[in-house]
Amino acid sequence: MSLDVTVAVPFRQHGGTRLGEGEFVVALSLDRDWFSPDQAKRLIDLAAGRGLVERDGGDVVATFDPADVQIPEEFEPDASVLREQSAFEQILDACVAAGLKKQDAVAGINERQSKLGVTAEAAAVLFARENGVDVDDAAQKAKHGLSK
Repeated sequence: MSLDVTVAVPFRQHGGTRLGEGEFVVALSLDRDWFSPDQAKRLIDLAAGRGLVERDGGDVVATFDPADVQIPEEFEPDASVLREQSAFEQILDACVAAGLKKQDAVAGINERQSKLGVTAEAAAVLFARENGVDVDDAAQKAKHGLSK
């Protein structure tokens, strides 16, 4: 969630869904003093990997409506937002965002993992799909992790 909120802030600040990469970096590093310029660029990479933004030439384009994101009054991201989530974490977050209780999702994933003898990521993909949660991007990441 905080990645979504963090990414939404520069777009909301500038009132649009398209910013130059430099504007995006300045909004997070100089205007807000949340990150160094290098960290702000890393944030763009992470957000692009999660499908929150796309790069278009030298621009960063939101793939969501930043106006729809709730930004708490005193919001300030912590350093964990720069850590790339594992496929398992992404799938679990998607399940919770779809309205499933986190505890129920973890229990369901664990049950499938032990019953089928598969990795936690594979069990999470199965659980999510059985519950109608779209996790195609994370599923591809999990699949790629299996081939390493």
